[in-house]
Amino acid sequence: MVKRALLPVAKKRLDGFPVVVITGPRQSGKTTFAKQLAPHFPYASLEDPDQLEFADTDPRGFLKQFPDGAILDEIQRCPKLLSYLQGIVDKAGRMGRFVLTGSQQFGLLGSVTQSLAGRVALLNLPPFSLAELQSAKLAPDDLDTLLCKGLYPPVYDRPVEPSAWMADYISTYIERDVRQLLNVKDLSAFQRFLQLCAGRTGQLLNITSLASDTGISRATAEAWLSVLEASHVVFYARPRADNNISSRLIKMPKLYFYDCGLAAWLAGIRDPAQISRHPLRGSIFEGWAVSELLKAQAARGQSPRVDFLRDKDGNEVDAAVQTGSTLHAVEIKSGQTVASDFFDGLDFWRKQASQRNLKVKPWLVYGGESSQTRERGTVVPWSKIATLTAEI
Repeated sequence: MVKRALLPVAKKRLDGFPVVVITGPRQSGKTTFAKQLAPHFPYASLEDPDQLEFADTDPRGFLKQFPDGAILDEIQRCPKLLSYLQGIVDKAGRMGRFVLTGSQQFGLLGSVTQSLAGRVALLNLPPFSLAELQSAKLAPDDLDTLLCKGLYPPVYDRPVEPSAWMADYISTYIERDVRQLLNVKDLSAFQRFLQLCAGRTGQLLNITSLASDTGISRATAEAWLSVLEASHVVFYARPRADNNISSRLIKMPKLYFYDCGLAAWLAGIRDPAQISRHPLRGSIFEGWAVSELLKAQAARGQSPRVDFLRDKDGNEVDAAVQTGSTLHAVEIKSGQTVASDFFDGLDFWRKQASQRNLKVKPWLVYGGESSQTRERGTVVPWSKIATLTAEI
């Protein structure tokens, strides 16, 4: 079993809050994680029609089954339970009473913050990080296999072909989540939309162009993206808004998928040999590296956020994360050999920052195997990205 980096933080939250809520995408391992966090708790899944009917029609009776607490899985299926939980935890006055999980945040966080404000700790569990797989000795040996396979737990827990699992995952997601939330009637248009999003991973997001290429309205594209983001399928990297560095920063975000394997599958990639020569390989690698930065923040119980730097002249650094007074500037290249021009963006923004007395630490994450310490930046091979994530 893979030990999740979030577990020590979650245990501390359970000691200090009556309720802990674990969110994340479907199949990210939330149920397994909740059982590791509170192994002595009884478990009830609101995906079970009988449990859901009981909770919906008799919430007091349903919760009375669990006088000493419980794990309640997929709580968004019955949000009214949250109001009843408030009374229970207030009356008991004890910490660590309930662990709740939810696959998507649309409406869930609003209900949680309204009903359980001050009583709940919110944590996000993404798919595996590379470091977690390496600790369990399950990590792929080569980069192309990692990018194609992705990091969802089922492709490491089960004897299943990643390509087959991805196909079922997309189909189930479309049928169960998007159609329920947005009443999507034209599934072929939504599938085309997903594929076009994958083709734009790592690029500045032009929603009008995306909508036009899909054959839908801009409003529909915005709604679909909102659900994909709330469901932890895609995320945005925002341009760093800092006039202390430059007044010429652009304002458009970049679009990424949380899982590189999912982005690869949607782009039509089915095996490592295919991704090795695919034109999207660099963008998928970039998305994977940025997601690793987010996962490291989530594992510390932080609200994940990664920015990027790009001005109107195209001078860019792929990722920027500030810790204290230090701005970590990260350039991401999928090539196996370090080229001199890999550092050009880092040099530019380090100079911009130094003129304004901001400390910048430059990093280069690349697809090769050798760690290097250079004057222009610290070089980190893909397999040792934990060297970087440990610092942010």
